[in-house]
Amino acid sequence: MSLGSYPITPATDILHELSKHKSFGVTTLQAEDEIAGVGAAIGAAFAGSLGVTTTSGPGIALKSEAIGLAVMTELPLLIVDVQRGGPSTGLPTKTEQADLLQAMYGRNGEAPVPIVAPQSPGDCFAAAVEAARIAITYRTPVMLLSDGYLANGSEPWMIPDVDDLPLIDPAFATGPNHVSKKSEDGEPDEFWPYLRDEETLARPWAVPGTAGLEHRIGGLEKGDGHGNISYDPANHDFMVRTRQAKIQAIAKSLPPLEVDDPSGEAKVLVIGWGSTYGPIGAACRRVRRAGYHVAQVHLRHLNPFPRDLGEILARYDKVLVPEMNLGQLSKLLRAEYLVDGIGYNHVRGLPLKAAELAEAIGQLVGQAEGIDVDLGEHGLNPPADHEEAPLS
Repeated sequence: MSLGSYPITPATDILHELSKHKSFGVTTLQAEDEIAGVGAAIGAAFAGSLGVTTTSGPGIALKSEAIGLAVMTELPLLIVDVQRGGPSTGLPTKTEQADLLQAMYGRNGEAPVPIVAPQSPGDCFAAAVEAARIAITYRTPVMLLSDGYLANGSEPWMIPDVDDLPLIDPAFATGPNHVSKKSEDGEPDEFWPYLRDEETLARPWAVPGTAGLEHRIGGLEKGDGHGNISYDPANHDFMVRTRQAKIQAIAKSLPPLEVDDPSGEAKVLVIGWGSTYGPIGAACRRVRRAGYHVAQVHLRHLNPFPRDLGEILARYDKVLVPEMNLGQLSKLLRAEYLVDGIGYNHVRGLPLKAAELAEAIGQLVGQAEGIDVDLGEHGLNPPADHEEAPLS
């Protein structure tokens, strides 16, 4: 793994930590700016390493053209965005979830990027492994959306056994893969860098220096298969659609969503992503302790969405979407599933409060079931088990 990074709050600790692990083959470079950092990571990916770059929202803005280059050249690149309050320099030491639409669309042209979001400090490891799996398997840059709350938080975490981790096979190209007209025996005698795996649509990953597998990358559109520069309109349309189809194909490898609906009678679903997992879970448990029904589902994969998400949303009469932004996931859900999600939005530079969220959930449950909801001692007053700690 090779990290190219420029120091920025609150992502700099990743550079500090990884610089300690040279013995595990980790290479780190503190670049002169954000653009140089991602450029170095892309170069490392071309050279056969998992390229990684770490930053916050302002750095993502600077890296956007280079991320588009990684989309076009279809190289495995992990982009870690530890979100902070914005816009611009904003609130460097405060938390926010307002980079989701930037992660989805913040590049010129059609440049789709998978998005993975951890839900707690301990989950950051598993989310990073999942992001690496997608990047390497599908030959694509992947956005890992953390935030300042997770970066500065902590929780007990069981160190995994290496044998239990998923096997991620880079499947480097080792020889020719295309039969030219000059082939006398019908066997492959040329290397085409944009021939694809039928299942994943991933292109071959050839380590420079492998005899016979030379090819070039750059910021101009590639021809299907052979990978030479192409200005053909039909080829550009085909490559754009193929890159989008590759990202959508990732959904086939995702596990079914886990819906927390203990009674099975809930008419209200609360859906979230990222570090809102703790406050949402605590708020839902308060509502249930007061005798009411509510379901919860939390998204790790934001692009593409899991295949069963639409069916899950359709089960419930009302959908609440708590976010530390002005409704970015709500917009995506409306666009994809025509679901009129109800936003619960605070942009204070602070995590959501479980007690306040519980009151909002209770009001929505009352509307859905046509009843008066009174959370009583389970509402704004913290319960005896101190469940206000949202990351437990």
